[in-house]
Amino acid sequence: MTESTAVGNVTAEDVIGYFDSLSNWGRWGEDDRLGTLNLIAPETRARAARLVTEGKVVSLSRDIDPAAPDPLGTGLSLVQRHMGIGEVEHHVGKGASRFDAVTEFVGIAAHGSNTHLDGLAHYSWDGRTYNGFEVAETITSLGGSKKLSVRDASDGIVSRGVLLDIARLHGVRWLERGHPIMPEELLEAEKAQNVEVGPGDVLIVHTGNVARVLAEGPDQVNQAGLHASCLPFLRERDVAALGSDAIQDVQPSGYPAFDLFRPIHTVGLVALGLWLIDNMELTELSGECAQRRRWEFFFAMLPWRMVGVTSSATNPIAMF
Repeated sequence: MTESTAVGNVTAEDVIGYFDSLSNWGRWGEDDRLGTLNLIAPETRARAARLVTEGKVVSLSRDIDPAAPDPLGTGLSLVQRHMGIGEVEHHVGKGASRFDAVTEFVGIAAHGSNTHLDGLAHYSWDGRTYNGFEVAETITSLGGSKKLSVRDASDGIVSRGVLLDIARLHGVRWLERGHPIMPEELLEAEKAQNVEVGPGDVLIVHTGNVARVLAEGPDQVNQAGLHASCLPFLRERDVAALGSDAIQDVQPSGYPAFDLFRPIHTVGLVALGLWLIDNMELTELSGECAQRRRWEFFFAMLPWRMVGVTSSATNPIAMF
């Protein structure tokens, strides 16, 4: 495949052009830090809350287990745990109190197997992050991200969630590794499920990737995901956040140039200011939606209020 004959006739030059044609820079002000989260207005949350009729909750997060810190084989999900046992005895002496306590230290490599939110400083293009902030002036190894950290999402991401089940669309448990999801498939899923993605929605795409990796083992090269040609769909529908049981991008991307190794991540985060939720657990949600024949739900995710970091482990939920 060459740069001029990419999948869906979207060339590398077309994708690079998305940085301008799909850009949200300045849309919500020159100093905006929220990006597409601006699309979630109070009335959007209130409308989403009215979708709750049963009180049924489904977690969309995977376990974080120090005994199995990287089950998806990313090479990044180091989890360290140190237990401080007998803390009261340690501080006041043995026998000084009838109660004792345990404390601990937990360390997590933010971007990896765990379900996590990508903040807008995670990726840059030509030395700039979302809204044109210069990397050299806003991100340092010691001080972290002075702009665009996950702290900016401290009010949470609360909106209508919409699941587009691409695996179910094809009648399979999981998509083939390396399957590029095209915009036509997103439209077909909308029609089959009688749902339409709209402004302020959290779009969740089910590929079956996590289930497949856990069943068959990881593949560092091939993974089902969105093709770059889906980027105009995400911009036109004004999606507030995008999540999947993968890393969003199809791997390989279909473009030989390393610049476009992950175009959904790069164009999405940098140009659109689109928040991404990687490596979700969607098997249960897929079943619950199919059982109800209902693909919209109340979505809530409360990332940690961490200053200066580009990712947060998180436990998003869907409520019916």
